Order: sequence, then structure tokens, then C-alpha cells
Amino acid sequence: MHTHGQTDSADTRGRRLLITLVLNFVIPAVQVIGGLVANSMALLSDAVHNFSDFAAILISYLAYRVGRRGASVTSTFGYRRAEIMAALINVTILTCASAFILYGAARRLLHPEAVSGLIVVLAAGIGILGNGLSAWLLHRDSKHDLNVRSAFLHMMGDFLFSVAVLVTGVVILFRPWYWLDPLLSVLIVLFILKSCWSIVREATAVLMNATPAGLDIEKVKDRLERIPGVAGVHYLHLWRVSSASVAFSCHVVVPDQRLSRTEELSVAIRRALLDNFGIDHPVLQFETEPCGNGSLLCEASCNGGNPVTQ
Repeated sequence: MHTHGQTDSADTRGRRLLITLVLNFVIPAVQVIGGLVANSMALLSDAVHNFSDFAAILISYLAYRVGRRGASVTSTFGYRRAEIMAALINVTILTCASAFILYGAARRLLHPEAVSGLIVVLAAGIGILGNGLSAWLLHRDSKHDLNVRSAFLHMMGDFLFSVAVLVTGVVILFRPWYWLDPLLSVLIVLFILKSCWSIVREATAVLMNATPAGLDIEKVKDRLERIPGVAGVHYLHLWRVSSASVAFSCHVVVPDQRLSRTEELSVAIRRALLDNFGIDHPVLQFETEPCGNGSLLCEASCNGGNPVTQ
């Protein structure tokens, strides 16, 4: 018997992604024009980064729509892992954009060129407003959705990038320190790549069905075995279906009884899993004696006993 996590109560997440998508089309268009006129590598780099964000938000929105599709006979868990694939695609786009920025910054460090500080300040100011609004729109959903979190990190990276470009423009207005333009580009890229690495690690863990960070499978076993009526728990599996949903399966040993009498026990187990560990998709197999060797982790096959499933 299993339960499912609650679906998103409204399309507010989708609307926020759409608004962010529009903003990230307008911002880089303005910055490209400003970068060409001002001869600013940092501003053009920011525009390239923002164009990559437009693609990233588009991918995130499409993944969000696909992920809301229900389960089918060919995809029994539904399509919620589309968000994980989207996060990895976004990281790839962002990494490629960062490589392009680093290449341009290295050339400018070796051969600094004059930059129009005033135009840089104006265009960067537009970027700060747009990216700041985008990050604010995505912040709430980024706490529990890896797909939105990758988009949120794009926006935060762009926001900081635009702030750095603005500072550069202000300095260049008073001092001809044109080398600041590419140097700040390099520093922001390093921050972006660090954020990308954290997303890659988390997405890889989800795709590998790894035990979710922060959950101890031994503690889960101990908690379940303290529920009255449970004689033992073994063969535990714990993994993420998506960044917002945790699945769990195990064999539960109970005294010999009618199958219908395990219903109340299964409700208590599901409640304990959800309340104590945030596990929203448990699958339980009831049996009257441990199968196999009754160990914590599952063997390749179950050879002993005649388990009764519910």
C-alpha cells in the first residue's frame, strides 16, 4: 500500500516561470545593444549569460509542464524526473556560457580596451532590476524543486553579475581601469561554476536512486520497529522520485493474522514515515516471517517464506 505526495495546489509556479522567461528575453536584448555601444566585455558577457538563462527558464518551464503529467503504463512514476533532466541541461548551458565568458575575459585582460562607463551603468541597472525580480519570483519554489532551484541560481548569478558590471561602470566613469571589466567577469563565473557543481551532485544522486541526503536508513528502520504490531523491518529501499518526492519500500514482519487487520498498522507506518522523515511514497510488503536473511538491505532475490502483500 502506498501514498502519493500532494500535487502543486495551483499554477503559480508555472506563472512565475513564464514571467521570468519574458524578463530574460528583454534584459539581454537591451544589454547586447548597450555592450556593443559601450564596447564592454562584461556587459556583453552578461547578455550572453542572460540569453542562456532564457533557454534555461524555457527548459525549466517545459519540464514543469511535462512533470505535471500523471503516471501511465509506460511511466508508472509519472514524469517528475523531467525536472532533474532539465536541471542538468541548464547546468550544461550555463557551463558553456561560462567558458565563453572566460575566453573573452582572458583576451581583455591581456589587451584591455576602452569602455563607456555611463552606458555600462545604465544597461547593468536594467539587468539588476530584471534579474532581481526574476530571482525573487523563483526563490520560494527553489527550496523544494531542483529544476526551479537551477533556474533560481541562474537568476542569482545574473543578478550578482549585473551588480559587478554596474560597479565596474561606476569605477570606469572616474578611473580608466578597464582591466576591472574582464576581472569581475572571471570572479562571477567562478561563483556560477560552484553553484553548477552543487546541482550536478544533487541531480546525479537522484538519478542514481541514492539515499536522500539527510535521511538515515538505520533511523527509519529503528522508528518503524518501535510501532506496536511491527515485529521487524528489513529489505529497506529509500530514494527520490524527484527533488520534492521521496519513495520508500520495505518488508514488514507482523504476527500471523488476517490481511485486513494490517490496514490500521499500514496507516500508522505511513504516518510515521511522512511525519518523521518526509517520505510521501511508501510501498509496504507484509509477511509473517523474515524472507531471505532478513537483513537491512535487499538481496538479489527473496527465497524464504510466503509473504503477503498489501
